[in-house]
This record gives sequence, C-alpha cells and structure tokens, in this order.
Amino acid sequence: MSNPTAAILIIGDEILSGRTRDANMHYLAGELTRIGIDLCEARFIADRHADIVAAIRALNGAYDHLFTSGGIGPTHDDITADAVAEALGVRLGVRADARALLQAHYDRSGLELNEARLRMARIPDGARLIDNPISAAPGFSLGNVHVMAGVPNIFQAMVAGLLPQLTGGSPLLSQTLRVMQGEGVIAAPLAALAAEFSDLSFGSYPFILNGAYGTNLVVRGQAAARLDQAMVRMVDLFGGVRG
Repeated sequence: MSNPTAAILIIGDEILSGRTRDANMHYLAGELTRIGIDLCEARFIADRHADIVAAIRALNGAYDHLFTSGGIGPTHDDITADAVAEALGVRLGVRADARALLQAHYDRSGLELNEARLRMARIPDGARLIDNPISAAPGFSLGNVHVMAGVPNIFQAMVAGLLPQLTGGSPLLSQTLRVMQGEGVIAAPLAALAAEFSDLSFGSYPFILNGAYGTNLVVRGQAAARLDQAMVRMVDLFGGVRG
C-alpha cells in the first residue's frame, strides 16, 4: 500500500521578496518523511486572495493532505483563513473557543484583546483547532487542509501537535555513499543499478572538495534490507565512504 501524499503551500510576500528565508517546508518534509507521509509538492504564493483560493482548491484535491504556512496573524494582509473558507465553501467568523484562548493569553500578558488580535480567532465553520503553545493563536484543520503559522518556532510547535492525529504509512529510509568521482563518470553504472533496484529511488548530488569533483549518492526506500543490498552493490561499483 502506498503512503499518504501531501503538499505544502507557503504564503507570504516576504518569502517571495527574499526578505524572509523559508524554513517551514524543510522542517515539514523531514517530519512527514519520519511518519510515512510523502511530501510531493511545495508551492510558494504571494498574499493575493484569489491566487491563494485557487491554489488551495488545486492542491487539496490532488493530495491526501495540504499544509499551509503563513497568513494567520492580526494584520490586514493575513488572509489565509479567508481564502481557506472561500476555497472550501464555508463561513468564517470569530469562534468562542478560539476567542477564549486568546483572551486568556492576553489577560496573562496584561494586554488588550483588541480588534486586530481578535482577527486570529476567526475560524471556518467545522474546523478543528491546532494548538499553539507559544502565542495561543490557534491554527486549524478543515478536512484535509491544515492551516498553520508562518513563524518557524510556532509552525514547528503546531506540527508537533498535529502529526500524531494523522495516519502515516511506511517511513522513508535513506543511506548515503560519498564517492570522489564526478557525475559524468558514474552516470551510466548508476542508471543500471537504479534499473536493477527499481523499487528504490537513487539520487546523485555533486560537490567540489579541494578542487576535486565528487558525488553523494543517496538511495531511498521503505525496506531496510533492500537499502543494504543496494549499498553493497554501490560500494562494489564505486568505492567511497558510507555516510
């Protein structure tokens, strides 16, 4: 049986302008790999409502899970909740449980729950809240769409709370062999090896070390014994150092 599939939609002008470097896709990919959900697509999109709506409709229909990052804060350009509600055809409004979480947080902080902050309590009808142990403002899941903050430490905390609720498959395992040969030298025998082990995935990633060409060969799959067999064959073919 194949693993569940997923996509991530990274939302925000600050990412596309280069002002902010995205870390959330990389983190999510590692966590999904660990529990056996295959991240198949990552898409970056600006803070444009119609474009976000279209992307959500395309991705949530194509994959078992869609994760979003960014756009659920208190400012005018935080429009992800609005876009999710429109894309999935449900009403969006301030919800009592989300408001209570924010009220308690700001009471503890001695701050006012003003209209801007109250925007973060707007949740689509039928959604389940995703806990935010850092700043209280929740994310939410609606069907197979999981909406989370863009701030990396908050995103990671939300992922930690969400993933135990999802059903994964077989974790993807990998092994690496470093060889001091260029890709042009190893390409043909590597292709033959990939055909021999067609149930595994092979990748080659070149580097230059002290002026010499080398390649990291990575083999991935779900069966540890098959990975071991493939690694033995690669060492026989190329030598190198296992990583």
